[in-house]
Amino acid sequence: MDMSARLARYVKEPQRRLQLLQQIHAAASRASLPPELVLAVIEVESHFDRFAVSRVGAQGMMQVMPFWKNEIGRPDDNLTHNATNFEYGCRILQFYLQRENGHLHRALARYNGSVGSRKYSNKVYRAWRDHWRTEPLDWSD
Repeated sequence: MDMSARLARYVKEPQRRLQLLQQIHAAASRASLPPELVLAVIEVESHFDRFAVSRVGAQGMMQVMPFWKNEIGRPDDNLTHNATNFEYGCRILQFYLQRENGHLHRALARYNGSVGSRKYSNKVYRAWRDHWRTEPLDWSD
């Protein structure tokens, strides 16, 4: 219920908030990610707008690039479908965290396509710290 209250500024309808939180928690758990980190990524990427499309073509709440559909072998997936978007986004972030040996700032930079910069990862950190934190995460690098 605490997370639902935190999400209320982005999603007004309580039942929709609960459904989103359940989907996010499930996808994050399958990818062994803290749901609070995923919520921070979504806040920064799309402000919880299911139909967000970036200037470079990233789609959905977690702003997944369409090329990942071919990488994963499911070219017909709809990236604006929340459950699909969360599954992709969480698996991609998990992949980058493993590649970067658990270093959040570097993994987030890869997720965002901004390797070598901490601008994006600092935004995610601030969103996590200010809105979603429930327990510590190792942000050291």
